Amino acid sequence: MSISTSSGVSAALGQASAQDQRSILVLKKALDSQAQTAAALIQALPQPVTIDNLPPHVGRSVNTTA
Repeated sequence: MSISTSSGVSAALGQASAQDQRSILVLKKALDSQAQTAAALIQALPQPVTIDNLPPHVGRSVNTTA
């Protein structure tokens, strides 16, 4: 392998590495955006109804006969 060939290979590797780094940064941004969206969706969910919020006659017993 000549010197010109090895420098061309190292330049190509450097260029591929830079492209990989840019791709990783774009992926990280996309993941951050998805995490923010998921957190917003979770915050937007209504609070579950607890037994304390129900009227006294609802949810206190289970009818097991059909």
